[in-house]
Amino acid sequence: MIERLSGAKIVARGAEIIVTGNESAVEASTRLIEQAIALVRSGRKVGQGEIEYAFRLVNEGHQPLIAEVLGDVVMTTPRGKQIKAKTLGQRKYLQLIRRNQIIFGIGPAGTGKTYLAVVMAVQALKNKEVNRIILTRPAVEAGEKLGFLPGDLQEKVDPYLRPLYDGLFDTMGAEPTQKYMERGIIEIAPLAYMRGRTLDDSFIILDEAQNTTPEQMKMFLTRIGFGSKAVVTGDITQVDLPRGANSGLVTVQKILQGIEGLVFHFFTTEDVVRNPLVGRIIRAYEDYEGRLGQGNE
Repeated sequence: MIERLSGAKIVARGAEIIVTGNESAVEASTRLIEQAIALVRSGRKVGQGEIEYAFRLVNEGHQPLIAEVLGDVVMTTPRGKQIKAKTLGQRKYLQLIRRNQIIFGIGPAGTGKTYLAVVMAVQALKNKEVNRIILTRPAVEAGEKLGFLPGDLQEKVDPYLRPLYDGLFDTMGAEPTQKYMERGIIEIAPLAYMRGRTLDDSFIILDEAQNTTPEQMKMFLTRIGFGSKAVVTGDITQVDLPRGANSGLVTVQKILQGIEGLVFHFFTTEDVVRNPLVGRIIRAYEDYEGRLGQGNE
């Protein structure tokens, strides 16, 4: 894979790695191998995604080793899995969550926007920085179909809240999560349930925020009380609102820029940490939509 990315020829003999080719290819390959070794020594698993990301950093001229740049373990799950930032964008996102009261994480699928927000919420709860976690998202995808789903209202909306459950189960374990939910320390609910409330001493996550209306976004942001932190995540390229409706996540960027204690963080395709193919698919769509936009002009 390193050969394909760099254009050099690589031969491994015992404990030696021999790299041949033109000067730039040899230099890129050498630095890429050094990056991979540093990742292994830091305890990280190295797969296709890590190698591709390391190669992009090498091409951009980043001098420090990735293992040094990305920072320390954020959390260790009950299963022993270490959660760390996997990209520079993720590292900055985590830093912004620590330092600010309201954080908007905006970017494509697979960048860890929601998952890392859940990790930080669980950490804040364990450190007793907040008294509860509230996870919410609009059930826009359901629309009028909610009435045709079996069960009570909670059972009807649960499928649309499933990604939030998954993040909690992974970071805390299923049984502790259920206990916290029974005691009201963790609440997962549709956005409509937030109206009329003031949320003090809470870590609040609004997921899929591109599917809020401007009115819903204002309603959510004005729920935040003393001692609370809010993370708003979404992908403005995947709006499911009815045609012609404005996205609250788009309009809020025009309204709230420059407010102290509130920051916007934008992920890119470089931050996609799912199968590397996902990043390539997203970039292809962006290129296609860019060409369409130029054609309209």
